Amino acid sequence: MKEKLKYIITIVLSAAIIFGFSAWFLLKAPTEYSESERRALKLLPDFSIENVLSGKYMSEFEDASPDQFPLRDLFRSIKAYASEYLFFRMDNNKIFQADSHLSKLEYPMKDDMIDYAGEKFSYIYENYLKDTDAEIYLSVIPDKNCFIAENNGYLAFDYDEFANKMSEKTPFAQHIDIKPLLSADDYYTTDTHWKQESITDIAMKLLNEMGTTGKGEYTENVIDKPFYGVYYNQSGLKVPTDKLIYLTNDVIDSAVITNYDTGKAVSKPVYDMTKVDTPDLYEVFLSGTVAVSVMENTKAEEKRELILFRDSFGSSIAPLLLEGYSKVTVVDIRYIASAALRGVVDFENADDVLFLYSTVLLNNSVAMK
Repeated sequence: MKEKLKYIITIVLSAAIIFGFSAWFLLKAPTEYSESERRALKLLPDFSIENVLSGKYMSEFEDASPDQFPLRDLFRSIKAYASEYLFFRMDNNKIFQADSHLSKLEYPMKDDMIDYAGEKFSYIYENYLKDTDAEIYLSVIPDKNCFIAENNGYLAFDYDEFANKMSEKTPFAQHIDIKPLLSADDYYTTDTHWKQESITDIAMKLLNEMGTTGKGEYTENVIDKPFYGVYYNQSGLKVPTDKLIYLTNDVIDSAVITNYDTGKAVSKPVYDMTKVDTPDLYEVFLSGTVAVSVMENTKAEEKRELILFRDSFGSSIAPLLLEGYSKVTVVDIRYIASAALRGVVDFENADDVLFLYSTVLLNNSVAMK
């Protein structure tokens, strides 16, 4: 009798869980955005006989159902903690924790991606820069795995070899090596990016190598809100958050930035404080994803112009380069095609051109247009 009762209870509880979660899944209001993952979630498709018969309904339902499952974030956290502390896996969907940092595996080195990036930079040189008087530079930013991965038993490629290969693909550019000035502590613990307050020496190094300089004196400003980096959200682990600090001085405070990605010029301060209320605080730096921006140093004593080709790492260092130039044009070819730059970017008056890219993007350079 006891054995039979046990089976009945097991069946009833199992049915209650299965049918309860199924009903919850079908009746709950759709969740359109995941704050923890900082992305739009897929929505369940509209039901129709036509969609069912064509197979479209089930295909879209299969894609959307994991995004709309009840208590999704809770189950993501349970999976993450079980992977690390119960099953002792070294990573969870390539996200790992080492030396108090969250990071994502970036391996192996992809020669085809290095080739592709080299082709993009060569296209820009051949079509816009070859016949100008601009000095051209290249600097490769190592991601933080360079400093924490191999020492903790994770796969990592040779960053010096990576930078050398990239330099070989761009013989028209002088290579500026910034790796010796970096360490893991120069990066946010929950994010891929470097901290602006930790790269003032990098900015001075770049300026000096390009034949200009700056005082390098700044005031630190702390945003009174926790910074949840991209790895914090992807990992599912509850770890200490970062704080976001941005640097100001009289040059940055008086500078004006004009964004051209909206089809019209919009001038505003260098730091976009409207981004404080968005999921990604890092977008305070130059408004985040913008195709072309022009920063003007209103306190410059002489005319000197820089064109900075960059990825998201360049958002936070670009304001620190303003001291050496009267004008800095910031270009992100993830959001504007290289073939569309003529007439948008003033190449003729550029004194210096810097290709400043992280190994994260260069090793996945298909994002470049």
